[in-house]
Amino acid sequence: MVRSVFLFFLSLSVFNMAYGCTKQGDSLKDPLLNIQVPLEGNCWIFGNTPGAIQQVADYKISDWKESNQVIRTFFRVSNPGEIEIGINARVSNGESSLRASFLGSAKEFKVSNHSYAEISIGTFDIPSPGYYHLDITGLNKQGAVYAEISDLLLGGAATQNGVNYSDKEFFYWGRRGPSVHLSYTVPEQASAVKWFYNEVTVPESNDVAGSYFMANGFSEGYFGFQVNSGSERRILFSVWSPYKTDNPSQIPPEYQVVLLRKGHETVIREFGNEGSGGQSFLRYNWKAGLTYRFLLKTEPAEGETNKTDYTAWFYAPETGNWRLIASWRRPFTNTFAKGLHSFLENFMTETGPLMRQAFYGNQWICDTNNQWHELTRARFTADATARAKARMDYAGGLNEIQDHFFLKNCGFFNETTPVDSWFTRKGGGIHPDIDFSSLP
Repeated sequence: MVRSVFLFFLSLSVFNMAYGCTKQGDSLKDPLLNIQVPLEGNCWIFGNTPGAIQQVADYKISDWKESNQVIRTFFRVSNPGEIEIGINARVSNGESSLRASFLGSAKEFKVSNHSYAEISIGTFDIPSPGYYHLDITGLNKQGAVYAEISDLLLGGAATQNGVNYSDKEFFYWGRRGPSVHLSYTVPEQASAVKWFYNEVTVPESNDVAGSYFMANGFSEGYFGFQVNSGSERRILFSVWSPYKTDNPSQIPPEYQVVLLRKGHETVIREFGNEGSGGQSFLRYNWKAGLTYRFLLKTEPAEGETNKTDYTAWFYAPETGNWRLIASWRRPFTNTFAKGLHSFLENFMTETGPLMRQAFYGNQWICDTNNQWHELTRARFTADATARAKARMDYAGGLNEIQDHFFLKNCGFFNETTPVDSWFTRKGGGIHPDIDFSSLP
């Protein structure tokens, strides 16, 4: 999840990458099937239960033994029209019978070659631009596995303006899916920002495992909640060390982020990988459909030189009170809150084909003059995976009826929001009723 915060700041500048994820043809033997979509990064294996999803790794399907497994490969086309579909596949011995399903049509075919070869599945009509997927299931096999498949092959008029998919540079990030962000504009009349307040609602059925719904982001860290597994959820608050390293053990003592205090049951750890620092989290079974509140305080440390304190509180409607997560002191830093933002990311590659979204509303700040100001303007951005068009299932913006912002990603949907779009909500005009002096 650290990567999303780094890429959020990268995306605030012009950051266009061309990794070749929009392909217009590789030279293969069959001129009709001239686009080669690797299964790694673009394919998942679905079982017969909701949580039974596996990612494809090591470039191919190789251990496919169960008849109830569905091999599903995603791609995006820019044109309607005819599309030719095939696969690169082989069997180690004997012969296998497979079924391919696309746009409601099913075709059965056999694989008997023992070396990789191009196998044509058929021609279909694409009705409109967007994401599509091919499903393959096993019918009969003589060998230990149904088949080994390395690539989906495409051609035809629907592919003439390119096909979007995750190329090898994006296999890992393509499986995770694009991260999306909201950057909030602080009103000019506000003095330095001391308090940052936000509310987040995850709609029912959008609390997908691997999701991090980050509410209160700032230049030196992030604060929000996540789904870690089918049985665990966390409220996560982290602050980076000013020392640049991915390994927390390399941080010199004078650069370490220091814990000042923590809430009851809060777990304290170090974190690494793309930055390092202090991590705190509370295991809490928050629920989809409810609105949760997040409050962050940022101020220079009293009586200290060039140090800043960050403190985070979480409010759950089912308990009706504020709960301290942790308070951290960051050295070589003298600031109030800056770079206010939210983001949504998926950190589990196996859940990359599942859509999730969240509503972000009623954002406020309280400045050093104890004046509240509502945040009603936000900029939508996305990470390098989105900007390179390796994945285009990302969206964000404004729900005018509910007057909240939203973020949405993964699931291979087609309603893409232009990156760097600005949105303004009406605002309610009533600031949160918080007695700062009574916070735990």
